[in-house]
Amino acid sequence: MPRASRHFLPGHIWHITHRCHERAFLLRYARDRRFWRARLYEARRRHGLCALNYVVTRNHVHLLVRDRGVGEIARSIQLIAGQTGQSFNRRKRRKGAFWEDRYHATAVESGEHLARCLVYIDLNMVRAGAVSHPREWESGGYREIQSPPRRYQVLDLEALTEALGLRNVEQLQDCHRRWVDDTLASAAIARDDRWTRSLAVGSEPFVQRVQQEMGLDARFRAIKSDGVAACLREPAVAYEATFGPEKGPSSGSGAPE
Repeated sequence: MPRASRHFLPGHIWHITHRCHERAFLLRYARDRRFWRARLYEARRRHGLCALNYVVTRNHVHLLVRDRGVGEIARSIQLIAGQTGQSFNRRKRRKGAFWEDRYHATAVESGEHLARCLVYIDLNMVRAGAVSHPREWESGGYREIQSPPRRYQVLDLEALTEALGLRNVEQLQDCHRRWVDDTLASAAIARDDRWTRSLAVGSEPFVQRVQQEMGLDARFRAIKSDGVAACLREPAVAYEATFGPEKGPSSGSGAPE
């Protein structure tokens, strides 16, 4: 299987997706999802990771981060993924890989495109049928944006506010809540593979700039636009196998979305 890409360019916002090995539901237990989040907090504290949103499903994770250009993303994911897999394997007396060997990263333009990505992440478990609203899913950033914890906060709400072009955290919370509720009311929650099968999503000038910055890795990749966003696409085979729809052991199983 082709490996998912993980190009990082300083200053960009990245939507990262990482799934469990062989589509196994290794994150089905809340304690393992909480452990993953605790490692995310540790990555923020130790490596300065700037996390903007996340959701931990039962067999994959979504993470939205801003690259500060000091290698913190790769170090953080190594910490989070490594410790999560080791903890699970020790407890279950299990051997073998916990994660797919590569995660996928998509550059996301700030502003309106970031807002769409933010909501797309929030609605992952609604699409999976596990909950009717993202506030019902404990292992996600929606509740942390709306009600930031007093301790062990993992999301940088000031950085998210700035990237969205908003005035303050209070306006972020109001807009975020409205964006999610409006999307649910419109029933426009279908899976959108641009977030898991693209190297970049945004305006055409933004995507062209990312393509140039990536150099040979992206020179011959196609840029497609649907009037809403332009995407620098990956070959279909690379992600149909990795993030395509699947059925889990029960309804609401958290299939990659």
